Amino acid sequence: MAHQLKSGELFALTIFLSVASHRNFRAASVELNVTPSAISHAIKGLESRLNVRLFNRTTRSVSLTDAGIQLVHSLRPSMENISNALNHLDDFRDQPSGVLRINASEGAVRLVLKPILKKFLQHYPLVHLDIVCDGKLTNIVEENFDAGIRLADDIPKEMVAIRLTETARFVAVASPDYLLKNSTPLVPHDLYEHDCIRFRFDSGLIFRWEFDMNGVIEKIDVKGPLTLTDQTLMVDAAIDGIGIAFVPDHLVKNAVENQQLSIVLENFSPVYRGLSLYYPGYRHVSTTLKALINMIRDSSSY
Repeated sequence: MAHQLKSGELFALTIFLSVASHRNFRAASVELNVTPSAISHAIKGLESRLNVRLFNRTTRSVSLTDAGIQLVHSLRPSMENISNALNHLDDFRDQPSGVLRINASEGAVRLVLKPILKKFLQHYPLVHLDIVCDGKLTNIVEENFDAGIRLADDIPKEMVAIRLTETARFVAVASPDYLLKNSTPLVPHDLYEHDCIRFRFDSGLIFRWEFDMNGVIEKIDVKGPLTLTDQTLMVDAAIDGIGIAFVPDHLVKNAVENQQLSIVLENFSPVYRGLSLYYPGYRHVSTTLKALINMIRDSSSY
């Protein structure tokens, strides 16, 4: 006998996918703006109606059962189709509205979103922007984001990418005080003799600095007294003379102009393809997302 959807069951399936994505009831409650107890009640009700356990739950962890994994794989395309069908209705509205979820690196937010946030929200008062910054390459489909913003080289090939900036470059910087007390590095391998401020990804991996050595990218595993997960703090630490930092050039533009920092090893700094906004090719692009893209492009000086 075919299963018939009952009242509220579609939302319960939405809750199920959110918990499956986050592996956490509280995170799902935040995303869906309902209480954790409502999340728990919905999952228990769904399991009872389906007569199958979907999650293994302990006080410390939540994981999918084999049945839960199968339901995720079967359900997600259908829920995407429903979401697309509803999103197509955006084209009939007078102005963009609703929640727009964007995942981006901190640098991308500062460079392309921060300059237009106030203007965008004033121009589209019915829109709520939900922006999540992280240092990992989040799967925007599994985490229910409408779009992401990353360096073009980091975007999965199956995504549609829209170029927002021309190029990006990482540079090594140090304060005049640091360089006065230490020799200025002339080639990347000189960094082994310097105090370097390292960056740690959310995954726990340490970023190895990349330099262009006659057309070949070479990675340098630097050492130093400080490791951070925030590039802005790395810039501050470099200004304070703690050591040499390796960060996107737009983060140090003002500090370099104000002579708080100096760029070293500039001839070895590799140039990357710039930032792009991306989204799944099969997903309908809402008028809200189109409005954000247009405003970014109109205000960009790159």
